[in-house]
Amino acid sequence: MKILVVGNGGREHALLWKLRRDAPEAELFVTRANGGMEGLATSIPLAPGEIQALAGWAEQNAIDLTVVGPEAPLAEGIVDHFTAHGLCAFGPTRAAAQIEASKAFAKGVMQRHGIPTAAFQVFDDRAAAEAYVRELGGPVVVKASGLAAGKGVVVCDDTAQALAAIAGMMEGAAVGTAAAQVVVEERMTGEELSVFALTDGENVVPMLAAQDHKRIGEGEMGPNTGGMGAYAPVSLATPELMARVEAEILRPTVAAMAAEGHPFRGLLYAGIMLTPDGPKVVEFNCRFGDPETQVVLPLLRSSLLAPMLAIGRGESIAGVTLEWEPGAAATVVLASAGYPGDYPTGLPIHIPPEVEAMEDVVVFHAGTRRTDRGALETSGGRVLAVTALAPTVAQAAERNHLAAEGIRFEGRYYRRDIGWREIERRAAHA
Repeated sequence: MKILVVGNGGREHALLWKLRRDAPEAELFVTRANGGMEGLATSIPLAPGEIQALAGWAEQNAIDLTVVGPEAPLAEGIVDHFTAHGLCAFGPTRAAAQIEASKAFAKGVMQRHGIPTAAFQVFDDRAAAEAYVRELGGPVVVKASGLAAGKGVVVCDDTAQALAAIAGMMEGAAVGTAAAQVVVEERMTGEELSVFALTDGENVVPMLAAQDHKRIGEGEMGPNTGGMGAYAPVSLATPELMARVEAEILRPTVAAMAAEGHPFRGLLYAGIMLTPDGPKVVEFNCRFGDPETQVVLPLLRSSLLAPMLAIGRGESIAGVTLEWEPGAAATVVLASAGYPGDYPTGLPIHIPPEVEAMEDVVVFHAGTRRTDRGALETSGGRVLAVTALAPTVAQAAERNHLAAEGIRFEGRYYRRDIGWREIERRAAHA
């Protein structure tokens, strides 16, 4: 079997890692491999956004399955293009990917179909958005409607912050055209869960819930990032709660997308807020999350390839069940100094052999590359995700801190409190 993974970040490294375990004899390929993918897959000299060239390459090389990692190619219609060429691809169509590519679209679907989410208004006019914020008062959330690489959400404590966020998005260049429309919504309170679900457009198979840490600073302080770490499982995600999430959010959303003529096939990611009124949707993504993938997939005992292949082929996944490893996983992101703002690249990275050899520790590469001489250096804001497995979240976090501390590059930054809520919760019930 030949499998192509589109993308070259930490999420795609984790996907390759899992697919290699599911199919040891398969030939794996990846678009412009990062510095850590060597040995897992063959790099091809095409970027994730070169859709036509990728389809031609997949056709010429008889690729059996293409797995699309990032949201941008999905929003641009890569799956539609592959399907039109008779190629098997895992991911939603361009129309279905709107559930992430347009927050305004996603909120509209939820409103029309009674799927629980925060009250909201959509604006394409700055003055109208500012008037609404002044009318609301108090804490709100301002979101760029389009794709903004995890940087298009500002959680505001007061009106002044909300007005500044609107001005920065609609008049500034921080998120570009992503903020041609903005969504202003009520600020929900509670803990968040990240829930992945495999779907064939009708049937839904939820995966293990995770919790990520989006703020740059410890104690959930500072600006939002693409994610600074994650852990799984989450004790709040009881079987009863997950049944409710499936019944009230996941299944109705998949049914709503089909009813509106945009059947969603692939991986639906629901960001859930556990409010006093029950679980509500914070946002939907149309692909695996990063860094949650780096903790969910190492705990998946059963095959990911089998349901992916079925979905890509247009087959049903009715009756599919997933088995999970006991214990927990935690991942911590090692970031470049300055992230999520401007940051340097080209800095040498040193990963000691003893870290690479640590039992139950996997170093997933994100923003790394190899020099002409084979040396490893930084190429992005989020550089590495160090994942550890252990019987408990606290032990997994302790193990990945130990590994992370051994890895060196100039300005390296990471949070040392990944999983703190779960650790405190477990300690309180001990």
